[in-house]
Amino acid sequence: MPSHNIFDLTGKVAAIVGSGSGIGEAVALGAARAGARVVSLDIKAEAAENVAAQARAEGCDCTSGALDIRDAAAVETAFQSIASSHGGLDIVVCTPSINVRKKILDYQDDELDRVLDLNLKGNFYVLRSAGRIMTGQRRGSIVLFSSIRSQAVEPGQSVYAATKAGIVQMARTAASEFGPYGVRVNAVGPGVIETPLTAPIKNNPDWFNAYSAKSAMNRWGKAEEMVGPTLFLASDAASFVTGTILFADGGWLAQDGRFTPPGM
Repeated sequence: MPSHNIFDLTGKVAAIVGSGSGIGEAVALGAARAGARVVSLDIKAEAAENVAAQARAEGCDCTSGALDIRDAAAVETAFQSIASSHGGLDIVVCTPSINVRKKILDYQDDELDRVLDLNLKGNFYVLRSAGRIMTGQRRGSIVLFSSIRSQAVEPGQSVYAATKAGIVQMARTAASEFGPYGVRVNAVGPGVIETPLTAPIKNNPDWFNAYSAKSAMNRWGKAEEMVGPTLFLASDAASFVTGTILFADGGWLAQDGRFTPPGM
């Protein structure tokens, strides 16, 4: 495999789910700029198209569509349509998730359902539908989005953390099942990233600064900084990487962050 083009996505068909904003938007644009034929998918059709239009304005090949990953039939239809119209499906990246920050004793049943339906069931539907196509064509790469919360928690993160740990285990199981067909499945584990979903935290100075201090780099990450790790896993550069999670967390999990000994 020539070393100069292992990160190149030219000619690959990539469906980026959750591309209307935040990390998904950054990844969709990054994949398009790397040469992929991108389909921008989001529950908000207008947002997905805005990103596709930006990519096209840069000379990239990008179309868009609406997709709610909580709808299993819609996921199946969307991916089958992409594979049919583009001659295959090489890359699927799934970024959407939600969090209801509440202590366990305060959690309501409908809130539990909301988080599980999107974060676990939605990702499962994406994994299953993409896997059906990719195992049939005997190639492909699926990248799901987990989190540092799959490993480290704080009060109010019970259900969200459980779903993010579950995503890792789904990715590992899929890697085991799909591997014989030449299909790789991995996860990205972001740290604290500046996106519309984390705006309420950023707007609270104490909370924002505490999260900054926990990172070894003393700052939050940017959505654009998730592009490299994601596209690495999607590309031929990661041809022997499957069943793993790549943490892009600024060193959050590398240190406990509680105390710096004197003289250090």
